Amino acid sequence: MKAIINYIKEVVGGVKTLINGMKVTGYYISHPKEIITQQYPENRDTLNMVDRFRGEVIMPHDENNEHACTGCQACEIACPNGTIEIIQDRILNEETGKKKKTILKHVYHLSMCTMCNLCIEACPTDAIEMGKGFEHAVFDRSQLTKVLNKPGSKLRAGVEE
Repeated sequence: MKAIINYIKEVVGGVKTLINGMKVTGYYISHPKEIITQQYPENRDTLNMVDRFRGEVIMPHDENNEHACTGCQACEIACPNGTIEIIQDRILNEETGKKKKTILKHVYHLSMCTMCNLCIEACPTDAIEMGKGFEHAVFDRSQLTKVLNKPGSKLRAGVEE
């Protein structure tokens, strides 16, 4: 007899919880705010991602193919799983006669990235940022390794190491 009473109490409690949840759902249905659901892939051309979306790490270049990366390796050190790899060399600066650190390749392994944003926060010159791209389905994992600095790019004037 006790088991039946406990069972009925649990069923009644479950129905109360269900009704309470349906009240919340009913409220949001009757008071529509902003529609945030995107009809992907139908709206691929007009797709607008939210500002705080973290898609992939990118290195913006200006119209002169210049970037702000000094090769300090702060992003590489801050990355918890080795997603970023900076290959650099010291090249003789003809103006000063001293060797200056220059990046040859800024390699980004998207397949290992957790989108944690720690590399962006660590960069002292804001040379890298999180992009909005999210379509990264490939058959070959090696295609997820990207070189962020464009060929022939150089350090923007006025960026200090």
